[in-house]
Amino acid sequence: MCLRRGLSTKFVRHRIRIRATLTGMATVPWGEEIAVVYDDMSADMFDDAVIRPTVDLLARLAGDGRALEFALGTGRVALPLSRLGVPVSGIELSPHMVDVFRGKPGAAAIDVTVGDMASTTVDGTFSLVYLVYNTIMNVTTQAEQVDVFRNAAAHLPSGGHFVIEVIVPQLRRVPVGETGRVFAMEPTHVGIETFDDPVAQISWSHHWFNVGGRFVHESSPYRYVWPAELDLMAQLAGMHLIERSDGWGKRPFTADSASHVSVYRRT
Repeated sequence: MCLRRGLSTKFVRHRIRIRATLTGMATVPWGEEIAVVYDDMSADMFDDAVIRPTVDLLARLAGDGRALEFALGTGRVALPLSRLGVPVSGIELSPHMVDVFRGKPGAAAIDVTVGDMASTTVDGTFSLVYLVYNTIMNVTTQAEQVDVFRNAAAHLPSGGHFVIEVIVPQLRRVPVGETGRVFAMEPTHVGIETFDDPVAQISWSHHWFNVGGRFVHESSPYRYVWPAELDLMAQLAGMHLIERSDGWGKRPFTADSASHVSVYRRT
């Protein structure tokens, strides 16, 4: 990561430079520059209309057991889930995101381990492991995405659940001859997705945010993954799909769905 400051103190440009062909653990940990403004950049995802159906489903699947969040971030989901009475633990790659999380009310009730979700383990078993907000795509190799599923299964007893929320790759929306598309055009946010390596399924997400009068630019690589591919990853990890919906509101998943919430059960 690098941070470059221009002449104005209100101008912040944050850019991640990584080769499009990635090897090893290629997940990008957010630095302090992004961590401190992350909640502002994702403000709409903290809305109660988004959070309530999310934690309601997770609490139902957790039952009387514990929940483990992969990529806990700043606690957007973990904190309200904990307030519902579900014991929550988390794994988060970025220590800076964890620092922001620990400054929030209720954070002391949640144990967080700094590490990558493909290999980091925590003690005990959980009735629920969950991974939300497209974060499986932050892991940019197929083998390590499979490792995420295997790591989830390793924390689950037979009958435990793994929940994943992720977009459906939107290649059909890219015009013929083009390599990218604008997916957000708002006064405070412009988002462009480019498909840089279709063979390895690598795309880059480019964002320009206006946060408190500052200009924040963030670009990072992702590995897009298809629903059927996720189902096979689950099978390799000893899990199987039990339900898939278009979002947290339990709308039916169709060929036109732009995202999905999939629930897998440990067998």
